[in-house]
Amino acid sequence: MKIAIIGAGIAGLASAVRMASKGHSVDVYEANAYPGGKLSQFELQGYRFDAGPSLFTMPQYVDELFQAAGLNPAEHFRYQRLPIVCNYFWEDQTRLSAFADETEFASEVEQKLGVEAAKLLQSLADSRRKYELSGRIFLEKSLHRLDTWLNLSVAKAMLKIPQFDLFTSMNKVNERMVQHPKLVQLLNRFATYNGSNPYKAPGLLTIIPHFEHHIGAFYPEGGMHNITQSVYELAQSKGARFHFNAPVEEILLKKNRAVGIKVNQETLHYDRIISNMDVFHAYRRLLPHAPQPEKILRQEKSTSALIFYWGVQRESPELNMHNILFSEDYRHEFDLLSQGKVSDDPTVYINITSKHTPGDAPQGCENWFVMINVPYNAGQDWDAIIARSRTQIIAKISRVLGVNLPDLIACEEILEPRSIESKTWSHLGALYGTSSNDRMAAFMRHPNFSSKIKNLYFVGGSVHPGGGIPLCLLSAKIVDEIMDKSPAI
Repeated sequence: MKIAIIGAGIAGLASAVRMASKGHSVDVYEANAYPGGKLSQFELQGYRFDAGPSLFTMPQYVDELFQAAGLNPAEHFRYQRLPIVCNYFWEDQTRLSAFADETEFASEVEQKLGVEAAKLLQSLADSRRKYELSGRIFLEKSLHRLDTWLNLSVAKAMLKIPQFDLFTSMNKVNERMVQHPKLVQLLNRFATYNGSNPYKAPGLLTIIPHFEHHIGAFYPEGGMHNITQSVYELAQSKGARFHFNAPVEEILLKKNRAVGIKVNQETLHYDRIISNMDVFHAYRRLLPHAPQPEKILRQEKSTSALIFYWGVQRESPELNMHNILFSEDYRHEFDLLSQGKVSDDPTVYINITSKHTPGDAPQGCENWFVMINVPYNAGQDWDAIIARSRTQIIAKISRVLGVNLPDLIACEEILEPRSIESKTWSHLGALYGTSSNDRMAAFMRHPNFSSKIKNLYFVGGSVHPGGGIPLCLLSAKIVDEIMDKSPAI
C-alpha cells in the first residue's frame, strides 16, 4: 500500500518503521526542518540540550522497532539503566535518592524519612500488581474495538476493576499506602508524567512508579535525541521517504474515505493516512469539512511546561541526572494550575545530561534543563509569568542548594506554552493532549482510527493511549495491529 504519515514526531517515526518494514511504500511529511517533534535537540554556546522529554522508560518499545525491521536492537541502539532514578530535595534540607533498586530505595526512605521500608515496598508491589492486571489492556490495546473486549484475559481483568482504584484519587491511594507527607508528595509527582493532577487523577495512575522502580529509568547513549535519530535512520533504511518543511494542508476525502493529502497545493493520492498531528489541529485544519468529534476536542487539556535551558558554570556533586526540588504546598500548586495560574513556589525539575555525557557541556560546566509545570495557554500574560517564575526558580535553587545561581548562568534559552504550540502544533501548548484527571480518561481519548472516515488512523500523545515516549510508541504499535482488521465498535 501507499501510506502517508503526517508528522515526524516519535509516533510518526515509529509508524514509518512498522509500515516500511512490512513492505509498504511510506512517505512522511513534516512541517519542521527536522524529525522528532518535541524529542529534538539544540546547541547553545558549547552546551547541548535535549529540547523535550528527558526521562526514558520502557526501552523495550524502541527495541521492538528494530526487531520489527529484522535487526538486533543492541547493535543499533544502546542505553544504560540508571542506578539512581532521581534525587529529591525539600526546603527543610531533607534530601533523598530514589535508587532504581526498590530495596535500596526503601532503605533510603526508612533512613531519611523514618518510614518503614515495608510500606514503600508494599506501595511499589501494588503499582506492579495494577500494571500487570491492567496495563496491557489500557495501554497496549485499542479500547474502541470489540475484539479487545472479547479477549479472555481482558474479561478476567475487568472482574478485578475494584482493585484498580478508579474511583479514588491518586493522592488518596498514596496516603493510604505510605502516610508520610513527603513520601506521599514524592509518589504524587508521578501524575505529572501525563500532565495530570494527583488530587484529581484516578488511583490507577499509581501504576507509573512501576515503570521506574521495577523496569527502570534509562539513558540512551548520545542523549534522548538519539532515540529520534536512531528510529529516523531505521525508517530510512527500510525505505521510508521523509519530506521536511512540508506541512500538510488537507486530508483529502472521497465518500467518507481518506484518499490522499494536499501538500504545497499539490494533490497526492494514498491508500492509507496516518496522522501524528495533534488530533485537535488534525480535525480543525486538515479535516474542516469532516464530522468533528466535538466532545473529544473540547476535553480538559493537560498541563504544559516552562523550561529554562541554562549553561551553568559549575559542577554540582549534590545533583544527579534527574532532580526534583519540591514546593512546600503541593496541593496548592496543583489548585493554581487547575485555575490556569502558576504558583509562586513551584516544584522545580532539573535534568543534567552532562552527568552521563560530559561532552554536553564545556569542562567544569553543566547543561541544566530546568522545568516547572504550568497550565496550558489560555491567554495568560506569559511574559510576566516567565519573568516572575525565573526569579522564583533561581531563588529556590540557590536557597536549597546553597549556591548563588545568577552568577553561574552563562547562557539561556526558554521554551513555554506558546512556543511549544508553534513548534510542535500541540494544541494550546498542552504537552500530553487531554488530561487524565477523569477516571474514564483512558476511554475518552480519541481512538487510533476514525470511525467515520475509512483508511484514516491516528498516533501520538493526543490520542490513545496518551502522551510520553512509551505511549506514543504504543500508539504506533496499535495502528500497526488494527490497520486491516474488521470494523471497530
